[in-house]
Amino acid sequence: MQGVERVAAASVLVALGVLALKAGAAWLTGSVALMADALESVVNVAAAGAALLAVRLSAKPPDANHPYGHAKAEYLSAVLEGVLIVLAALLILHAAWGAAMAPTPPEAAVAGLLVSLVATLGNGAWAAVLFRRGRAARSPALLADARHLLADVVSSAGVILGVAAVAATDILWLDPLMAALTAVNILWSGSRLLRESVGGLMDEAVAPAVLARIEATLAGAATGALEAHDLRTRRAGPTIFVEFHLVVPGALRVDEAHAICDRIEAALRAELAPAVITIHVEPEGKAKTGGALVW
Repeated sequence: MQGVERVAAASVLVALGVLALKAGAAWLTGSVALMADALESVVNVAAAGAALLAVRLSAKPPDANHPYGHAKAEYLSAVLEGVLIVLAALLILHAAWGAAMAPTPPEAAVAGLLVSLVATLGNGAWAAVLFRRGRAARSPALLADARHLLADVVSSAGVILGVAAVAATDILWLDPLMAALTAVNILWSGSRLLRESVGGLMDEAVAPAVLARIEATLAGAATGALEAHDLRTRRAGPTIFVEFHLVVPGALRVDEAHAICDRIEAALRAELAPAVITIHVEPEGKAKTGGALVW
């Protein structure tokens, strides 16, 4: 987790650097679209800070008040980031409307666009790093930050093209239009992030592909058992929780049933690590119609 925390801390520094560049581009040009782009970077800084705090909190071991650990702190961070994204989009729409009522031509367009381009390329490179590290660590906070930065890259590219078009054509309404389109793109990104993060807080089951891996691993490791049923899964940060009932022959000794459970747990942890496995052993009279046969 220390590696994840270092990446989260680096995200704060990257966000601050990008904000400085974008604010400089907006100041040089006076463009409302570039100002909107810089405003989103303010959100990036806040979101990166929230992600860093969440990663630190989620790394704490379970305690008496949190026996299942603190991993869901990352989902709270992602929800906060989604809310901040939506707020930024609304502020940008307000600014775009004001600029549409009184459009002004951008100043020092070439210098401002070059600065903005450098910031956008930096954001894109760091988003790729966050995607790679977030997937490797299964960190919702890092992945949320990566998706946010990717949306920022897309909107920034549109803003740069729009401001360049204004400078080339003197069609002033293109500037607030690009700001408004940036806001719409940010709203879409924020709503998707909120939906995914709330799903984590609501203990959604793992994805179908992961569930299929769990079922296949269970079937391959449960030799000696008769059936598995009532399989339930959820994810909290990087940890997958798996719970199910395992039906064994009634004549099986306790130590033999325990050995089967140990074998299943080892196989599932090797496939899913980190994972928390809970198995409820039942005699064969508890078998259910439609349960998964595992012998």
